[in-house]
Amino acid sequence: MKVAFATQDLERVDAHFGWAKNIAIYDLNGETYSFVESVAFSGDLQEDGNEDKLQPKLEAIKDCAILYVAAIGGSGAARVVASNIHPMKVKEPEKITDLIEKLQVVLRGNPPPWLRKVLSKSGDRSFDFEEETENV
Repeated sequence: MKVAFATQDLERVDAHFGWAKNIAIYDLNGETYSFVESVAFSGDLQEDGNEDKLQPKLEAIKDCAILYVAAIGGSGAARVVASNIHPMKVKEPEKITDLIEKLQVVLRGNPPPWLRKVLSKSGDRSFDFEEETENV
């Protein structure tokens, strides 16, 4: 699955989605990952209320399942979610490779329901998750 990271320096998730100078995109599964591309943005990225600046970013991440950001406004979050992309907010700047490794641990284990849904759409998981059942 493809995962996007809002970044100023291409090394850490350290950017507000609307203000990000770069979006780094990686392809990953539970075992491996590879850098796909970075998309650079210019202009007045900090101009609040300028919804036009979001469209190129939404276009850049259209094939991604998850978007990691330092922050995201309500309008941006709504547009990301409407594009079937799950936004993930980091509490403080964090290395992209560290976030990838943490996500891979989750993928190898028992992913939460929202991530199972993402994986089923992308076809990355080929086995069925065990259903929790109660014995009567």
